[in-house]
Amino acid sequence: MGKTELWQWDAVDLAKAIRLGRISSREAVQACLHRLDAVNPKLNAITFQIADRALRDADAADKAVKAGEALGPLHGVPVSTKENVDQKDLPTPNGVVAYKDLIATSDSPVVANWRKAGAVIIGRTNAPAYSLRWDTDNALRGRTYNPWAKARTPGGSSGGAGAAVAAGIGPISHGNDYGGSVRYPAYCCGVAGLRPTMGRVPSFNPSAPAERPFTFILFAVQGTLARRVRDVRLGHHAMSGRDARDPWWVPAHHHGRGAQRPIKVGLIAGAPRLYTHPAVAAAVRKAGSALSNAGYVVEEVTPPSIEAARELWLTLVGADIREMMWETIAANADPLGAKAVKLWCDAAPPVGLRDYMKGLAQIARHRRDWQLLLEQYPLLVGPNCGDLPFEIGFDTTDLERTRHVLAAQALMVTVNLLGFPSAAVPVGTTAADGAPKGLPLGVQVIAGRYREELALDAAEVIEAQHGLETPIDPVW
Repeated sequence: MGKTELWQWDAVDLAKAIRLGRISSREAVQACLHRLDAVNPKLNAITFQIADRALRDADAADKAVKAGEALGPLHGVPVSTKENVDQKDLPTPNGVVAYKDLIATSDSPVVANWRKAGAVIIGRTNAPAYSLRWDTDNALRGRTYNPWAKARTPGGSSGGAGAAVAAGIGPISHGNDYGGSVRYPAYCCGVAGLRPTMGRVPSFNPSAPAERPFTFILFAVQGTLARRVRDVRLGHHAMSGRDARDPWWVPAHHHGRGAQRPIKVGLIAGAPRLYTHPAVAAAVRKAGSALSNAGYVVEEVTPPSIEAARELWLTLVGADIREMMWETIAANADPLGAKAVKLWCDAAPPVGLRDYMKGLAQIARHRRDWQLLLEQYPLLVGPNCGDLPFEIGFDTTDLERTRHVLAAQALMVTVNLLGFPSAAVPVGTTAADGAPKGLPLGVQVIAGRYREELALDAAEVIEAQHGLETPIDPVW
């Protein structure tokens, strides 16, 4: 498929062409809206289209270009936002029927920052109830489908975002990541994504009736999904500006000290007692070879215990959900959404206050151990998920299946516990030998705190050798 239509263009190219007057924002937005009309009925990635408002914003963006006004890095570029962050005058249902009429009175920081950068928001993307599943389905909006394979999950909780950008409904979409909710949809949908350092991007929902549980503050971040790593970088920079409503935001520079060359990369192709599919391990090694070819020094490493970090993440998350959220989830979530969350909680050992506090203290030990590894290897490359994109229904089966899923997602949630940045990038697709043909594969590139640029640079190298040709038409 030649990239002749504007909905096929990358955000970087659209922004440049709009800035130079070669195309208009209205043309770009209309192209993506037409693409939305063409493919979204199959995918259900966009749940709330705002075409009229988007076209008005596009016209205003074009007038600003002609008037010679200062233009932001996303000026006139069509984007989408997830339905779990506030966007003024629109609902923030977060996949829950009871909140379908919860209208935001002001923008959340990520929406406000993207608007300041000139982005034109064309729609809202789907999420599971309370954004607490690795699949995207709910009673309010219905199921989102993966454009690569209808029977496979698009990931969650930002599955609508992953499916939208993979299919060409805008080049960039917003997501958030508490246990892999940017990186897992990026993996399943064959696109790129970034989970930034905790505190890098401001986060707050004015409509929230109460403050978030503490693990949401420690582990959850706002991130970007896009078809290309360079677009992820663009979207990430644009969303990370200061917002006084988030007391945890950190004024960290995007370009910190340079890494000593050649950069050493630790390859994590598997770990004891954690599931890694052979095709996934092969993808990790392919990514390592791509970096080696580009002058990185790549060595397979044995990291600190991923199993122990996974167990601590699950224990703390399970405790917060039980004590602060379960009553609300049980009352309002759809039955499958509630079942998926309950299976998570059933897999997590119940703890009292003393053990919960001890668990919070143990986070420091895990972060220290991994930071010492990053002193030797400034980058780590491993699976997003140790298994292939799961079949629909994988997270609502039974406790045994849930435990397998948690074993496969272990490195992904470990990164949330650690608070490190991690870039997801595709590494080709599965072949027919030993795996279903044509499913996306990918890895995550992990760096130290506030070293997003280091991870994104390496992800671009991997993408250049093994990236996927997207956008795609739904293949079913």
